[in-house]
Amino acid sequence: MQCTAFATADEYHLGNLCHDLTSHGYVEITSLPRDAANVLVIGTEKSAKDDDMKNVMRVLEHHEIQPYEVALVHWENEEMNYRKGEGQSKLHKGEILLNSELDIDEVVLQKFAFSNALCLSVKLAIWESLLDNFVESIQSIPEILKSRRKVKLSHADVMQKIGELFALRHRINLSSDLLITPDFYWDREKLEELYDKTCQFLNINRRVKVMNEKLQHCMELTDLMRNHLNEKHTLRLEWMIVILITIEVMFELARVIF
Repeated sequence: MQCTAFATADEYHLGNLCHDLTSHGYVEITSLPRDAANVLVIGTEKSAKDDDMKNVMRVLEHHEIQPYEVALVHWENEEMNYRKGEGQSKLHKGEILLNSELDIDEVVLQKFAFSNALCLSVKLAIWESLLDNFVESIQSIPEILKSRRKVKLSHADVMQKIGELFALRHRINLSSDLLITPDFYWDREKLEELYDKTCQFLNINRRVKVMNEKLQHCMELTDLMRNHLNEKHTLRLEWMIVILITIEVMFELARVIF
């Protein structure tokens, strides 16, 4: 069997989404502990159908906050095979093995641990793509500065670029679980192991490190651009002051002469 993870938006209206999905014949699974916050688990009353994923994606569209581009959503996804069998649940050579002897509540928790890691990987892939687009938009600037040509960006444009970088940095380092293991796993060692192993397989820590290095380089470049524009602005003001003083002196000379 196959598990596919998508990220279609920054956030969702989970309450309304749950109501909408249940009205379409899906069932909310409420066996997750209370400390699994901001999570919605949905199942089907009957066996899964081929078009279930498409149906869910269509319903999602109505409950998204800051949705991503459709092409990006379908390009940046994670797929992983899984099967049920004997022995402990684990991730082995990129395949999820679920213990077939566990009760339904334990299975839901283990599926949550695996999907939690997959979710992080997909979110990170979206942000990696956004950062790549940002890098592409400024990659010509060092050469422009080197050749002493004019940078075709206003001060407002540069400040917008800096804002975009800070927003992305905030998402990665402060508003997500990319840097630390979520509190949910602190007293659930087995689930934490499944979560950590999946994160390791998906290279999440290394990818976050690379992203932060890219972000730091971009911050240095945008700071350079801002300083360059500030220097130009300061020089312009100095010339205006010089011209005004010159005009004032000329008026004084004219008054003395005439």
